[in-house]
Amino acid sequence: MMQLSNDGHCKKHSLLNVMNRFMAAANNMDETIMVPSLLRDVPLVEQESQPPVSHNNNEPAFPSKQRDMYEHYLLLKSIKNDMEWGLLKREMGGSASFLEIAVKQEEPQQQVKGDAEDGSDLEGQFHFHLRGLFAVLSKLTVQADHLTNRYKREIGGGSLLR
Repeated sequence: MMQLSNDGHCKKHSLLNVMNRFMAAANNMDETIMVPSLLRDVPLVEQESQPPVSHNNNEPAFPSKQRDMYEHYLLLKSIKNDMEWGLLKREMGGSASFLEIAVKQEEPQQQVKGDAEDGSDLEGQFHFHLRGLFAVLSKLTVQADHLTNRYKREIGGGSLLR
């Protein structure tokens, strides 16, 4: 029988811990943001003294594809729901999440690569995707915390910041 290590350092870097941190941050965001519509038209990136540089004359350039904090809130909430309920619930409901749309866009590229690999390096594929999952969940956790804190500042709850 396999024994689990009680080493706190190992557990700190486990996938379950990273997932739990994101879920906690997303739940905190959801509990804090009582009126999500207040996030509409609030830029995701706080404006500095100079506006962001535009690559074309019609749209400002932002590092994220989400145009405002409201869309970003919906994205984080959608990812949280997909993690809690899985993709089966979405398939039954007929609506697609941001995550599913992104996956569907990458499927043709992965099928071409997948045909060449034929699953011969499953361990390598697993570690590649695990590292990606760690990185994405860590960034999403930071973004959920940032969104929560920005909401508090926008509504005047600056004294409530952690």
